[in-house]
Amino acid sequence: MNYEIVCGLEVHVEMNTKSKIFCACSTAFGGEPNTHVCPVCSGQPGALPTLNRAAVEKAARTGLALGCDIAPVTRFDRKNYFYPDLPKAYQISQLYAPICRGGGLALESGRFIRLHEIHMEEDAGKLVHDPFTETTLCDYNRCGVPLMEIVTEPDFRSGEEAADFLERLRTLLDFLGVSDCKMQEGSIRADVNVSVRPVGSEALGVRTEMKNLNSIKAVARAVRAEAERQIELLREGRAVRQETRRWDDNKGASFAMRSKENAQDYRYFPEPDLPPVVLDEAFLSQVRRSMPELPEQKRARYLAEYGLTERDAAILLRSARLCRLLEGLIGRGIPAREAANWTLGEVLRLLGEDGLEPADLEIDEEKLARALRLLAAGRIGRPAARRAVEAVYREGADPELFCREHGLFLEKVGEGDLSAAVAKVLAENADAVEKYRAGSDKVFGFLVGRCMAALRGKADPASVNRALREALKR
Repeated sequence: MNYEIVCGLEVHVEMNTKSKIFCACSTAFGGEPNTHVCPVCSGQPGALPTLNRAAVEKAARTGLALGCDIAPVTRFDRKNYFYPDLPKAYQISQLYAPICRGGGLALESGRFIRLHEIHMEEDAGKLVHDPFTETTLCDYNRCGVPLMEIVTEPDFRSGEEAADFLERLRTLLDFLGVSDCKMQEGSIRADVNVSVRPVGSEALGVRTEMKNLNSIKAVARAVRAEAERQIELLREGRAVRQETRRWDDNKGASFAMRSKENAQDYRYFPEPDLPPVVLDEAFLSQVRRSMPELPEQKRARYLAEYGLTERDAAILLRSARLCRLLEGLIGRGIPAREAANWTLGEVLRLLGEDGLEPADLEIDEEKLARALRLLAAGRIGRPAARRAVEAVYREGADPELFCREHGLFLEKVGEGDLSAAVAKVLAENADAVEKYRAGSDKVFGFLVGRCMAALRGKADPASVNRALREALKR
């Protein structure tokens, strides 16, 4: 019997608000353990929550971008369970009246993945396991960081589809500016629900859940492996148990943790310390006005206004940070084609060397633009420009000062010296000269390079080009 995969995702997105969802503590990543806490997020008796308006706005913005229906009235509920990383022994979440319902996102294949809902909740703390002392420590800094949980319908039929959805969702969230989208820091985590059923059947099989996968590749591998495990059980005549499993990406396998909880196990009830939230038309109009330009809108503008190719636009639109850099350079007077070439060439190369994603890019756009203006003005050549750009990226260097200190500025070469260097290169490379005169224009670049080397890279490339072409006509 042949089986098909039925998969749904629960994507937890940390919203990039400055303060937590129910208190004024910082949401900054990487602080000393238990320094971003207060009586509210550490669960002290009598401390009352106050809802962060910015979190509501970001959740509503996400819902509008995904075509969801925004609830006119949304409420919070208590999800009760005890765990060391949850000091209150309950999590404030939304079950009965989430902020968004419906909507969805199209995959590259054109298949539309439906959303069940988007709801808001607070994050829990982080357990730190120390194998040397055989102890577990708890950092409560993450308690109360605002989360959106984006819940899909069980519409995925492969791990690759789930990965494509997550990639597209992460890109959209990046452009919306609602999260920093750094999966390596836990800003996006996915719970994966997987079941299998005979091909052609409409009934859903018994599902298992794998929690907190923090890379897109891991999601694709986990879906495939768990589906294979379930299919093997069914073909052996054994039953699939509804349970929560832990995915080990190094081993490429999942391991049972506990039986899967249902909603009744959490004893949900309305949160008594927070009133209902009314989202009137004035609020939604404000959110709509704050919506940034989305990827498809940017793509059309990049092609029409900037004259970029489809390929270049597609690469840029994978990252809001790259688009901001491109537009920042153009806004500082760098021609669009040149700005795109340096962004997609040198900047991406430097990021790749450091093993970083575009979302991690930090560079002074004004200094980068100044380095490119030195090139455009003919004060430095392209090799020197690449060195200056790298210095701006790695050290935040002042490009003019860097070029002066390293002797990179081009010098005015006298006509006599220039003619002598060109004549010497032509005499030493007679074969290349013959090929050029026979119609092979590509050797011209080789001859330019030899001339620049003879002049120690100090000559203006435009002058060298002109002198070389004139000499080759003789």
